[in-house]
Amino acid sequence: MAEHPPVCVVAGIGPGNGEALARRFSADGYAVAMLSRRADLAAKLAAELPRAKAYACDVADAASAASAFEAVRAGMGEVDVLVFNAGSGVWGSIEDVAPEDFEHAWRVNTLGLFLSSRQVIPAMKRVGRGAIVVIGATASRRGVAGTAAFAPAKMAQRGLAESMARHLWPAGIHVALIIVDGQVRSSAALSRFPGRGEDTFIAPSGVAAIAANLVKQDRTAWSFEVEARPYLEKW
Repeated sequence: MAEHPPVCVVAGIGPGNGEALARRFSADGYAVAMLSRRADLAAKLAAELPRAKAYACDVADAASAASAFEAVRAGMGEVDVLVFNAGSGVWGSIEDVAPEDFEHAWRVNTLGLFLSSRQVIPAMKRVGRGAIVVIGATASRRGVAGTAAFAPAKMAQRGLAESMARHLWPAGIHVALIIVDGQVRSSAALSRFPGRGEDTFIAPSGVAAIAANLVKQDRTAWSFEVEARPYLEKW
């Protein structure tokens, strides 16, 4: 009997990192479950990539997350890798953002990671292996005037990821965080910054390559936090 391919869940599918992550893990032989609130791009990728399926999911809602992951388990099997790429943030200072914007950023970035991780940890612990890769941002480390909602959410997400890593590494589950420090390349970003060279942007395929390499690391030399920035980035 043929073995089932390993299963990777990518939570948060967009035209940048989300799409690149789905493509990379599919190319690496994974069956890819794509979770997103808007199913248009995920459905397109599911029709294009082998062993890929799209699932509607609001990661910030416990019932929606539970339903989506149950569907993944029923249709594809237990999850071997979770890549948490879902993110939301309204830009503005503390005087600009509304309380509901602040709460929504936390719910998607931090509560979403919490709810999604709890769906995959039990099966990973049973077999003594697995990986949870979190896509962070510059705001995971610092807040500037215009990130009054986004930075606290990403910092809380980083704190949760570090707590998870300290708890789950001994169980064989590799929890890691990628700090994406710079502007991710996309058609929208290129249009927003005309005249700016492509090498000043982070390539989504590069972020996906980091994630793919993290899940292959030898457990005697695991990384927790890895940075991704273009070579021309000032930091």
